[in-house]
Amino acid sequence: QLQLVESGGGLVQPGGSLRLSCAASGFRLDAYAVGWFRQAPGKEREGVSCISRRDGFTRYTGSLQGRFTISRDNAKNTVYLQMDSLQPEDAAVYYCAADAPREEFSRLCVFQEYEYDTWGQGTQVTVSS
Repeated sequence: QLQLVESGGGLVQPGGSLRLSCAASGFRLDAYAVGWFRQAPGKEREGVSCISRRDGFTRYTGSLQGRFTISRDNAKNTVYLQMDSLQPEDAAVYYCAADAPREEFSRLCVFQEYEYDTWGQGTQVTVSS
């Protein structure tokens, strides 16, 4: 059974940091592009960051570049999202998802949700003083 499990969410003060983990079981995550998405109450889910299957291409949405960093540890079959300088507007449920791209797209990643086949259950991030 293919499964993704997020962890690392919690309560943090504004300006603080969290590192989210996305651990895969039942498949090798290094064969997939991985995306992080988030959904705040009353808002649509949005793409946050993604990393390609090959060569470490990364993408970030809007102003998150410079504050968020996505990375892989293939030995641990895990993708991470390091989040620094967190602000109240970053509060949301964060999801990771895996996309098995065709070979010609293996060095890219995208934020289109329909490209992602396997999703985790989400982890809550709360930013409050």
